[in-house]
Amino acid sequence: MRVFPLNILSVSSVIMFIIMCSCTPGSCFEETEAFVKSSMYQSSTANRIAPDSLTLYGIGVETDKIYNKELNVSQALFPLNPSAESCSFIIRINGIADTVTFTYTSYPHLISKECGYTYYYTIDQTSATDNIVDKIIITKRTITTLSEENIRIFY
Repeated sequence: MRVFPLNILSVSSVIMFIIMCSCTPGSCFEETEAFVKSSMYQSSTANRIAPDSLTLYGIGVETDKIYNKELNVSQALFPLNPSAESCSFIIRINGIADTVTFTYTSYPHLISKECGYTYYYTIDQTSATDNIVDKIIITKRTITTLSEENIRIFY
């Protein structure tokens, strides 16, 4: 008579073990934010050189700096607003400030079931004042979560 309850207990344990092993936790290990990735180039030599000091923040959000007098930043990340068609930033390279503006379109992109959606962007154009920034070259118009250079800032 004791065999019957023992069989039910062992079968139940095996079923519970299989159920627990078949369910994977919903962890997201992928990058979920798409940033404009900018490399810094010295205009006189056209070599990729990080500025001595970099400060970057969005216009209207001066208290929330993306970079605050950071040293040796070789690739700056610009966050875009998916609910707007343009974003402007103040970029201060070696103490001299310029305004950089991006005009773009945004669209939702499914990263994965675990990570959900994010926004990708397509840059239509860029512009900058010319205090220290000489020119901006778009190297890749599509802004994704991949670690690829999108623009080159020559200073």
